[in-house]
Amino acid sequence: MSTEAVHDEYYHDLSYREDLPLIPTREGVELYCESTGEGIAITTLNNFFFTAPFWRDYTDELVKHHRIVSYDLANHGHSTRLEREPTWEEHVEDLARLLDALEIDSTYLLASSASTQLARDMALAHPDRVRGLILAGPVVGPQIRRHRMLQRAWLQTLNSHDIPTLFAHMYPEFVSTQMIEEYRVPGYLGLRESFLAMSTPEELNNGLALAQQGDPSSELLTRIQAPTLIALGDDDILLGPTAGHELAALFPKGRCVIMPKAGHVPFLDEPVAFQEITRKFIEEVEANA
Repeated sequence: MSTEAVHDEYYHDLSYREDLPLIPTREGVELYCESTGEGIAITTLNNFFFTAPFWRDYTDELVKHHRIVSYDLANHGHSTRLEREPTWEEHVEDLARLLDALEIDSTYLLASSASTQLARDMALAHPDRVRGLILAGPVVGPQIRRHRMLQRAWLQTLNSHDIPTLFAHMYPEFVSTQMIEEYRVPGYLGLRESFLAMSTPEELNNGLALAQQGDPSSELLTRIQAPTLIALGDDDILLGPTAGHELAALFPKGRCVIMPKAGHVPFLDEPVAFQEITRKFIEEVEANA
């Protein structure tokens, strides 16, 4: 397959919309944000490896029914660069003020991997602002320690080598067996190109370091009153199906859906199926509200 074909089939449009004004949140902080569609809002939360434009290809069905809000965290992407990485509490404050600026009273939060910590903390700090949680490949609860061990290994690889080597390290850990078999070398190269385009070494260092912090207590999950959907690939190396259902049971209104042959980021494997699962979850929650 030619380089051009690889780009066309696997590479995402990660370009920024230069016509969008940055949105002020905390003092000295402005966030890049894309808001499209109408209806009940779904706000995506980046996991330090994604940027706001990344979500376009994974919300293209949801945007037909909902308002999709995607933004870059402070110190990442096109948002304000700070001298130090914000804390989880500051990221929560940014999110609350972003919703204020967009005149969104409450929203569903769609998070994956490390950003599920941000979703958890937002639901605890501002329960009235969160209609529900969709946690894809979550790293909250008992498995957070295992994930932090992996993150430390990723950090060591990044600091000892470079981003392409980090991607080679991470790829078989977050991508499913089926995806590896189907994508082969062209898909690997296309995803690597996207990965390199979304982050700098400094951003990855800051994000992975922050992901090591925060309260790991599973007890926090028992306080969350928002309906919670855990979308879990059965090929997620961090969390098996049995543990996924046990994790969902910690949430007062939790449930777990297992996506066959999907990996740690299940919407990478099955974007249409993931969006349909999300749409049906929201539809059911709203019907019972």
